[in-house]
Amino acid sequence: MRDAAAQRKIIHVDCDCFYAAVETRDDPRLRGRPVAVGGDPNRRGVIATCNYEARRFGVHSAMASSQALRLCPELVILPPQFDKYRRVSASIQQIFRRYTAHIEPLSLDEAFLDVSDSPHCDNSATRIAEAIRAAVRSEIGITVSAGVAPNKFLAKIASDWRKPDGLFVIRPEQVAEFVRALPVKRLHGVGRVTAGKLEAMGVKHCADLQAISRLALSQAFGSFGERLYHLARGEDERSVQSSRRRKSVSVEETYSQDLPTLRHWQDQLPDLLERLRRRMAQLDTGYLVQGLTAKIRYTDFSQATCDGPGEKLEEAAFTELLEALWHRRGEPARLVGIGVRLRDMTAPQQPDLFEEERRQALTRQRESL
Repeated sequence: MRDAAAQRKIIHVDCDCFYAAVETRDDPRLRGRPVAVGGDPNRRGVIATCNYEARRFGVHSAMASSQALRLCPELVILPPQFDKYRRVSASIQQIFRRYTAHIEPLSLDEAFLDVSDSPHCDNSATRIAEAIRAAVRSEIGITVSAGVAPNKFLAKIASDWRKPDGLFVIRPEQVAEFVRALPVKRLHGVGRVTAGKLEAMGVKHCADLQAISRLALSQAFGSFGERLYHLARGEDERSVQSSRRRKSVSVEETYSQDLPTLRHWQDQLPDLLERLRRRMAQLDTGYLVQGLTAKIRYTDFSQATCDGPGEKLEEAAFTELLEALWHRRGEPARLVGIGVRLRDMTAPQQPDLFEEERRQALTRQRESL
């Protein structure tokens, strides 16, 4: 298994400012101007993405459209046209399929490709990435950045290394040196809080992280400590999954007026629950709910989440989660969201000694939807 993983040739392809790039392609008058795709600034809209001309002014995704306009008065904010973006994404994936059938889309604008066994370009992952980038530019009319590496973790980092319109390659013999110099904040899953905790431990680069034992990392970070141990060494044996399965389902709503109290938060639950049940009904029967979650975004755009146990979509359970969030920070909210964490029962697992209990759990859950 480990030998097979060492032979992998993984490409991560990431479109540059995808929505904004498509809009600029379709309207040449926008070229050279700061462009964003997002919601109406007069209705508490949020920026979905923006081009690099806009980013120079400090505009970024998830920023309030009104704030983006204050930073960049010349910013052109266009409403999203997701049907168009899906068509463009499908065309890009057709280009991917010329080189491999092993494709794992992460979203409309990025995907992993496993070209380990591809007969094209003399099985050179670098040349395949170059060919894909050239084809997307000439046939689709936008640019993509690509990263080539022996695993998914490094390929994703590499694709961001020379953005926009770049290609970066990490060869197997370069992994150890590259990773040692990598800042830990570039590791997937290391956010502001974890980065601060690592810095307090004297850890800024993966070389520092490598000096900490697996046991010490597990004690400090729980199950994520094990992941940190491997990422610090450039290790990632996840395969490219051509048919991806869900790990969660959620719904959320941004409100035109702030929700000032816990009661206002909780009043949104019936509508959110109905939407969540509709989304759950669209899944196949191979999923088991293994936890609930609630999310709040405050008026300063910071957000908080609260996870809890549960197998059923019951209002009382989400009420408790929102109450816990309110006690943590009782301030007006502009967004409320709820969701579930899923276990994929079709995934390979160790032998189930309690198969009957599992079937009964699935039956109870379906009846509760």
